[in-house]
Amino acid sequence: MRIHPTQLSQHLQKQLLPLYTVYGEESLLAIEAADMIRSKAHQTGYVEREIFTIDNQFNRSDLRLSSNSLSLFGERRVMDLRIPSGKPGKEGGMAIEEYCRSLPSDTVTLVTLPKIDKQGQATKWFKALENIGPMISVSLVERNQLPDWIGRRLSMQDQRTDSSTLQFFAEKVEGNLLAADQEIKKLALLYPPGMLSFTQVKDTVLEVARYDVLKLSDAMATGDITRYILVLKGLQGEGTTAPFILTILAAQIRSLIILRKGLDSDRPLTQLMNEAKIWGNRQKVMESAARRIGLKLLVHALLHTAKIDKIIKGVATGDTWVEFLQLGLRFSLNKR
Repeated sequence: MRIHPTQLSQHLQKQLLPLYTVYGEESLLAIEAADMIRSKAHQTGYVEREIFTIDNQFNRSDLRLSSNSLSLFGERRVMDLRIPSGKPGKEGGMAIEEYCRSLPSDTVTLVTLPKIDKQGQATKWFKALENIGPMISVSLVERNQLPDWIGRRLSMQDQRTDSSTLQFFAEKVEGNLLAADQEIKKLALLYPPGMLSFTQVKDTVLEVARYDVLKLSDAMATGDITRYILVLKGLQGEGTTAPFILTILAAQIRSLIILRKGLDSDRPLTQLMNEAKIWGNRQKVMESAARRIGLKLLVHALLHTAKIDKIIKGVATGDTWVEFLQLGLRFSLNKR
């Protein structure tokens, strides 16, 4: 049974099941989902709480002993099982399987763990959790979803603003949902319910975006020069080193060359993705870019990275950040 995070509150109003698993890479949403389950359990009379951290050093007899013992005061309890690495180890995995086969009475169990890949989801311990209770997967809020997410959060505190202000807000907090939530709550403290102006939002919201180089490489691949410049400036301002940025961009260009040559030779796309070492959600972006961008442009772009490398090493003259900008412009101005 899968429950979307936005549907969890409605689900808990109807029922409270013996076991829930919360997993994913968006820490704020994971924390909120887990807190919601704990709160509902406490309201329903599950007063006591036991916490176990399951890792490679975990002794499964500890969990067995606790699950088989009665509460000290005969009260219902919450068993909080945390797997911070997403890998419980052999003993931990066996402990989870054993626990799921015989859930303790008068207990609500909450299992929390980070994002789990396909291999992890195929393990026996994860399947045991999946078969016995609801799974709440908290995915990252993508950039194109962020303005709407902010708008919904504002509406929860009876505030709203226009779409352009939401876009501005999203740019300032991109990649940092915890900070975004803090800024939204700050607006509730500073201003009354109702419409917020751009000036009010601008004067309140801090620039707390957290940029990463993969966002820069994706903007380069899609030819989104506005976003490329924004992320590039963010990386520069955060002190990200030029050699690291160059390594990521050059590797992406090499991968695009592999895809482009392979597509021109009618080779299977799956085989090309494996050869280029492109996985998960990035496959769609890279396939679209490889089909759109000509091989000649890609080769010239790779030669451009060699020039930037020489500038970084001090064997050629030039401004590294200007060259990074020129590299991005190649992909926005020349499609073939």
